[in-house]
Amino acid sequence: MAKALRRELGNSHAAVKTVAQWTGASERAAKNWLAGRFAPSGEHLVSLVERSNEVLFVFLILAHRHDVATAAVLVDVRDRLRAAFLTVDRILGSDREET
Repeated sequence: MAKALRRELGNSHAAVKTVAQWTGASERAAKNWLAGRFAPSGEHLVSLVERSNEVLFVFLILAHRHDVATAAVLVDVRDRLRAAFLTVDRILGSDREET
């Protein structure tokens, strides 16, 4: 979980604050989770899974739910591609209006 959180948020004090906000845990607990010294409790883990695709993916892999993890990744990729295409369309739309 620590690696997943650091991949998504980095290893800064802002990451600690974000994790604490997401879970309602103390900053000390969040710092320990990011450092990999301790794991979040079940309730805090659920809060992290709700907000972090990285944590969700790791959780599903650890639970041996590779099929669900693959589906979650595909949905995430689709959503990112959709956002990228919308950005391209906006840029192209702006360029067309200027010419």
